[in-house]
Amino acid sequence: MVKPSPLDKDATAKTAWARYRRLMRGMVMVSLIAVVGALVWLRFSMGEALSIHMIIATAAGVGLSVMLGAALMGLVFLSSGSGHDEAIEDPFENDPDLKP
Repeated sequence: MVKPSPLDKDATAKTAWARYRRLMRGMVMVSLIAVVGALVWLRFSMGEALSIHMIIATAAGVGLSVMLGAALMGLVFLSSGSGHDEAIEDPFENDPDLKP
């Protein structure tokens, strides 16, 4: 028998996803700051003007890396904070040989 997840309830799901969207909006700002910081650091460390290709590659690489990390960690927080993690069915729950 599959246990129901708290995310199956509309109120819990709306609250959890609203918190996730709020986290992601904040991380967009952090990502933009990281991109600007990386471009400034590159500009002053190289001692010459950056090419458009370098700017695009840096912005895409840094920005997307920060956003990917934020999205994945946000999903971990969503799953844990909503109680979804506790709704799993443990196949080894009644096996005394596998208990620590």
